[in-house]
Amino acid sequence: MGRPGDGRTSALQAYVLHTHDWSETSLIVELFTRSQGRIVVAAKGAKRPTSNFRAVLLPFQPLLASLGKAPVDEHAEIFNLRGAEWAGGQPLLAAAALFSGFYANELLLKLLARQDPHPALFDAYADTLAALGEGGDEGAALRAFELVLLRELGWLPELDVATLTAAPLAPEARYTLTPEGGVIAQADGLPGSTWVALEAALAHQTEAGSAAALRAACAPSAPALRGPLRELLHYHLGAAPLRTRQVWQGVQRLADPR
Repeated sequence: MGRPGDGRTSALQAYVLHTHDWSETSLIVELFTRSQGRIVVAAKGAKRPTSNFRAVLLPFQPLLASLGKAPVDEHAEIFNLRGAEWAGGQPLLAAAALFSGFYANELLLKLLARQDPHPALFDAYADTLAALGEGGDEGAALRAFELVLLRELGWLPELDVATLTAAPLAPEARYTLTPEGGVIAQADGLPGSTWVALEAALAHQTEAGSAAALRAACAPSAPALRGPLRELLHYHLGAAPLRTRQVWQGVQRLADPR
């Protein structure tokens, strides 16, 4: 498959991650596509009342996007959006799930290199949105997404062995996950059997029904997994805090002044 917009690509499966103003009538749009990864497009005239883009360039909705010719400069990263249509089938996220959706978007924006495709991650993202839209276990859905993201980017060690020794985990012993040491023994960690089950579910992530199996593996330990996974993500994100996390913490403080 050619580069985006080179005339050899068909319509791209895509989601809108972020938009910002480009001019009085146009938008710059960050898309996450299945075959081309994260790409940036110019949606010319998208802000006009008569534009077909207005109704479809929305977050959390599956799209089929077609691109114009690539810029003359082969190193250019912004492509023209020629067309976009709703691909259907995705329920709107309820207000309670919107923060989770924007959190997933922000992770993709900050951690993915442009034009670096990750089809398995795209499928996991689509499944996460579907689970959130259906009102499923939000914690399990986000932990499953974080695991796939970390694995796809090469930052998640094998979870069924101790990282430093490569020794198989003892089912009843306790372990945690750290950014620098990987899977290590820790008295207040999760049982080895939990990590082994998570690794088994991750190993089959591209198979039919694997997304639901990974969420099911995460569900019993979702609250305990949150800390180690967020620590690993922040290690790779660097010093800049996630904006969605800050906003959510502000909302919680307003809801509970204590």
